[in-house]
Amino acid sequence: MAGLSYPLVLAALSAFILALALHPVSVDAKFSKSTYFNWGGHHSSISGNGEDLQLVLDKTSGSGIQSKQAFLFGSIQMLIKLVPGNSAGTVTAYYVSSTGDRHDEIDFEFLGNVSGQPYIIHTNVFVQGNGSREQWYVDSVPIRVYRNYESQGVPFPNKQGMRVYSSLWNADNWATRGGLEKIDWNSAPFVARYRNFRARACKWNGQPSITKCAVNSPANWWTSPVYKQLSSAKQGQMKWVRDNHMIYDYCRDFKRFNGNMPPECFKPQF
Repeated sequence: MAGLSYPLVLAALSAFILALALHPVSVDAKFSKSTYFNWGGHHSSISGNGEDLQLVLDKTSGSGIQSKQAFLFGSIQMLIKLVPGNSAGTVTAYYVSSTGDRHDEIDFEFLGNVSGQPYIIHTNVFVQGNGSREQWYVDSVPIRVYRNYESQGVPFPNKQGMRVYSSLWNADNWATRGGLEKIDWNSAPFVARYRNFRARACKWNGQPSITKCAVNSPANWWTSPVYKQLSSAKQGQMKWVRDNHMIYDYCRDFKRFNGNMPPECFKPQF
């Protein structure tokens, strides 16, 4: 995934399935109205009538934003131009998260690399504070599915409102080749650029939203049967991704879990 283009990053949260999926209709929302800098705002900026965002990393600090509104189900999307050139040691993160020790989170991290090398996409899902569900994919859609097996005792992130976050930060102790490739500060500042923040999601207004956002209705488009499972074509795409580009899957890491694998690993994944 080249840092010189604007790849589409879209997180879809559903009561039935978590996946990256494009829905044709979006609700316009500007960075200037819908987000604020939660750190590093002194050297970052919002421009273009509120539609364009720039996050910066230099020796003094990285930077990040978060949405003012929390959401439960729906889709969040934005266009991201990753750090071009030698981005080794940098991480551009894009995620939705609730707060607290038992938080839910859907996490995408773009791990930088030396010039000319592709980015690695690191994804994770936290449910009630428990993560350890890492997978890495490169260059495909859909790139991650986490199916809802709550009725079978597998926790699912559908009861906590989550805000949207993005950040650019120094992670050269682990991000590139396990920390062997360090940030070249001579190339600083590092800049990630964003456009077209769009939220088409159910707003979180406390506990009543758990029921309201899950009601089957045309307004709650994520309850449509089409979002309960990937189509045959999308399943084919997912299989191709896993066969050709995935370099780590927690469900295959038996040594890590000492044989006590997470229960969802024994169920259909998509």
